[in-house]
Amino acid sequence: MNDMRFTERTVATDEVKIAAKGVQVYYGDTHAIKDVTIDIADKTVTAFIGPSGCGKSTFLRCINRMNDTIPSARVEGDIRIDGEDIYDKRVDPVQLRAKVGMVFQKPNPFPKSIYDNVSYGPKIHGLARNKAELDEIVETSLRRAALWDEVKDRLGAPGTGLSGGQQQRLCIARAVATSPEVLLMDEPCSALDPIATDQVENLIHELRERYSVVIVTHSMSQASRVSQRTAYFHLGEMVEYGDTGDIFTNPKDERTENYITGRIG
Repeated sequence: MNDMRFTERTVATDEVKIAAKGVQVYYGDTHAIKDVTIDIADKTVTAFIGPSGCGKSTFLRCINRMNDTIPSARVEGDIRIDGEDIYDKRVDPVQLRAKVGMVFQKPNPFPKSIYDNVSYGPKIHGLARNKAELDEIVETSLRRAALWDEVKDRLGAPGTGLSGGQQQRLCIARAVATSPEVLLMDEPCSALDPIATDQVENLIHELRERYSVVIVTHSMSQASRVSQRTAYFHLGEMVEYGDTGDIFTNPKDERTENYITGRIG
């Protein structure tokens, strides 16, 4: 676990972007998430770490109601973004997912052009009044994803023709094109080579200036490099949550320490 560059950041109460309280998730009779309570700060990268199957991705998907798409899933408890209950019956999940962007483990560009990949969300959400505004959103989003200079001369080319790392940055551009306030990333680098991983990690550092970023990662070294806050999950419970530097150098719970030191995994 070399190249750890902890980025310290004090989290003030008024910076809380996402507040979860007593969250439980069931898949049928399986109790997948057990009583998770966490405040996630704005303009901060928060990492969820833990062994495979510990519930970190399941909890991440609660934040944009992706678990709604699983018939056997049931979510209990309270999750609020900027004080608004996102599970209120009046909340449209489609509109919520425009506000809470998501990038998945495997790059999944649409079978469309690079331009259409990025413009799709703004079009369906009515964020552009004309072609000029849409062009501006596409360029801004690709710039924020550090991809504009590489693709600006071939926006009509298929997104699926890009390299793996470029495809993932295209998916990030697609996620930020709807002007979200939260960006969720579910192991966004696990399918990428080291060079592409480094590019995406550098991008995550830049994205936190605008968004609350929550990343699930199996890589502890990645969590230590990109995040300011880290939560350790084990068997569906959030065992420990705090400043990344403290979690990795001075964990309070023995289970966290055992995971960090490689005794469990």
